[in-house]
Amino acid sequence: MSDPLKFLVVDPLAGVQTFARQLLQSRGFVADQILCCADTDTALAQGLAFKPHFLITDWFAKAPMTGLQLFQRLREAQPALHLSLMSFDVTPEHQAEAQAHGAYFLLKKPFTAEQLKAEVTRSLEALAKTSPGLHDQLRDTMRAARPAPRPPLPVIPPQPVIKPGDKVRYQGAVHVAQHVVHRHSETVVQLKGQAGFVSVEKLQPV
Repeated sequence: MSDPLKFLVVDPLAGVQTFARQLLQSRGFVADQILCCADTDTALAQGLAFKPHFLITDWFAKAPMTGLQLFQRLREAQPALHLSLMSFDVTPEHQAEAQAHGAYFLLKKPFTAEQLKAEVTRSLEALAKTSPGLHDQLRDTMRAARPAPRPPLPVIPPQPVIKPGDKVRYQGAVHVAQHVVHRHSETVVQLKGQAGFVSVEKLQPV
């Protein structure tokens, strides 16, 4: 393969996107080789032009286009596309489906940054073994990566999966989620009948 290896990371949590980008850059991949998106529709629109070689995506079970459907659509334009998945809900059926699509891993959320690092590293090593052309590129890229001080790895916190219309418990009372917004590094929810937004970490699904 002569084209630089490119990665598409798709996850609604900005923290997951940020860490995945930092992890890949620490492996020697430059910013132009990494595209991050928060939803599958945006990922499809940008991914068709970006033409990634490796897709790391949330399962997006409730979205109109799931992570697996995104993979299938992108693979029509990029037949050699490789897949890895993340999901809060990992069932035997999901594992079998991921395996059937050739996914390198299906990582259960919440996970630590160390767990994601281990899975991505293992995937790149496996990818190099199955593709001789990639072996030299990965070797050269990772060799060129400058060693940097290792900061403490952040823990990606568990976040309840809440969507508009769901009932949630907040300050001892039951409310209905009206709007769910992902901004910066957090997810906030506007409750029906209330003006402000509440951090998703303060809510409990009912």
